[in-house]
Amino acid sequence: MKKLKTCLSLFLTMFKIGLFTFGGGYAMIAVIQRELVEKKKWIQQEEYLDVVAIAESTPGPLAINSATFIGYKVCGVLGSIFATLGVVLPSFIIIFIISLFFDKFLELKFVGYAFRGIQACVGFLILSAGLKMFKGLKKSVFNLTLFIITIIALTLLDLFALNFSTVFFVLIGGAVGIVVYLISLIKNKEKGEK
Repeated sequence: MKKLKTCLSLFLTMFKIGLFTFGGGYAMIAVIQRELVEKKKWIQQEEYLDVVAIAESTPGPLAINSATFIGYKVCGVLGSIFATLGVVLPSFIIIFIISLFFDKFLELKFVGYAFRGIQACVGFLILSAGLKMFKGLKKSVFNLTLFIITIIALTLLDLFALNFSTVFFVLIGGAVGIVVYLISLIKNKEKGEK
């Protein structure tokens, strides 16, 4: 009974996140963090940073991957099903309703203005999520160096209008992390042998 109650709470929380967050997974990061880390305390901040990194680097939308993982952590397989359905259903329902009236919907002037306002808010939500994640990041030389290099690379690519998928940043960052880890293992092994 308690597990079902937790799953229902998970579904309702993720449904609310899916219903009131516009702009996709990146815009949801801050909202998911506030609801699941700060309010519900279902996962810790450091764990959440790992969830976002894993959700970003695995196939599929970030919000769905995050919801599935967090649901599994909180309530097992049933929790992952409830959380995933919760975050997906609002979008499905809204898109289905819009598709019924799509042509008429686009002709409404206030809809265009509403979307412009939503775009500004989405930019803020993404920036807010990035700042919160940066605050939670361990401030090691490696992390800060990789962060600065990524910011510089993104800025240069944007300034010169070069097309470079962010997926490659994730893959390169993961590869660099593995190389640094392996080097530290070798160094520690050599120190242990001396």
